[in-house]
Amino acid sequence: MPTPAPPPPDDPETLKALLAEERAENERLRQIIQAMQRHRFGRRAESLPEDQLLLGLEEAEQGEAATLAAADSEPASRATRVAERRRNRGTLPAHLPRIERLVDPACLVCPCCAGTLHRIGEDVSERLDVVPAQVRVLVIRRPRYACRTCEEAVVQAPAPARLIEGGLPTDALVAQVLVSKYADHLPLYRQAQIFARQGVLLDRSTLADWVGRAAFALRPVHERLLTMLRASGKLFADETTAPVLDPGRGRTKTGQLWAYARDDRPWGGRDPPGVVYVYAPDRTAERPLRHLSGFAGVLQVDGYGGYKALADRGGIQLAFCWAHVRRRFYELAQGGPAPIATQALERIARLYRTEAEIRGRSVEERRAQRQEHSRPVIAALEPWLRETLGQLSQKSRLAEAIRYALSRWAGLCVFLEDGRVELDSNVVERAIRPLALTRKNALFAGSDGGGQHWAVIASLVETCKLNGVEPQAYLNDVLTRIAEGHPNRRLDELLPWAYASAQDLKAVA
Repeated sequence: MPTPAPPPPDDPETLKALLAEERAENERLRQIIQAMQRHRFGRRAESLPEDQLLLGLEEAEQGEAATLAAADSEPASRATRVAERRRNRGTLPAHLPRIERLVDPACLVCPCCAGTLHRIGEDVSERLDVVPAQVRVLVIRRPRYACRTCEEAVVQAPAPARLIEGGLPTDALVAQVLVSKYADHLPLYRQAQIFARQGVLLDRSTLADWVGRAAFALRPVHERLLTMLRASGKLFADETTAPVLDPGRGRTKTGQLWAYARDDRPWGGRDPPGVVYVYAPDRTAERPLRHLSGFAGVLQVDGYGGYKALADRGGIQLAFCWAHVRRRFYELAQGGPAPIATQALERIARLYRTEAEIRGRSVEERRAQRQEHSRPVIAALEPWLRETLGQLSQKSRLAEAIRYALSRWAGLCVFLEDGRVELDSNVVERAIRPLALTRKNALFAGSDGGGQHWAVIASLVETCKLNGVEPQAYLNDVLTRIAEGHPNRRLDELLPWAYASAQDLKAVA
């Protein structure tokens, strides 16, 4: 026979404790369910993503344009709209080629006296035009020359170097494929469809061969980029998943793309910004230890415990991210009335207001302002969190959020003493966002080797973006120079920031 349940205790204090524990457990489960519902049905970002906001604005602007087009049917309204467009459209870049088109009257005979008209001036207007991408064939002819006297010597110019020996593509075409895949997030099968519309039948596997060979040629540049970033005094680090096809099991496995970024522009640093990705088949702590071998300085990271091994090794100080702390309280505040979480968000918001005011100032100024404005906020926040934690059920998600912050408190306070350190690691989080777009469109990499190719090319493309360098022109030039035998001792000349001027760096800061 089943054992009967024990009778409820008669002690009022015990009943009260059991009831409080049950209520706390119910509240914890309710918060978990709400978090799952937001993850499944709600937006995950704390602020509306810029891309999503722009999509909404596009639709609104299209509707407004349609309304104005209908109003332009009236001559008076049309003249006003034309004048407004001319006043607000600005000027077209001077470097664009100009194709002139002369529009003369059909007859140059005076309509009054039948005399000959002569030119007294002209009106000039400019319109932006585009020539659709056109695939063409580059024919290389190499004449052979012989001597009529001795009839023995034959002279012929050597064949131009090719990145892919015996292959069809020029270096410019390979660069186009790379940029389309890793900057514009177009999978190779879609690119093959685009070529097919122009009558050029290229198999997806052919494009994949070009990408693999280009990635192999670019590996020394990628390794040099990582070496240069390791020589910095401060870096950001993060990682994201990279699904990889696992043929043996008939499904995908989860690899990792580790990102290491440098951006010293917020405090006027002279080193150019850059980001390098490194593929690894797992997320163990050994990976960043190997990637950052020789690095010494401040490493700004999220709360992942694998980075602790770097600090234990010595020479590296971990600075933690306040955005990750804030996110946990934000999720609680979004789930319903949460006065403690809301108050925590208000205190953290004061830190961000100070950061907005000091962005772009020198290291000394940033540290002085933080000591004056941010340190009092931090000094009051820690005891408040500890006191609040003692009043909560330790199983609640609010208690988990508080423990997350307190367990990383030393790393969260590094920014107070070092003006180079940012309040959060959003620099590297932004650098990871393009990887997510490529992952969403391509679904997975074909192998571990494909993951490594992804890391190599994406590193160079995203570093180009950070330095205001056009990725396709850069890759075209670098691939051409590599094919022509550019020496490895001069790899610094092939790094993306070597193609950027000081004005470009200032413009993207």
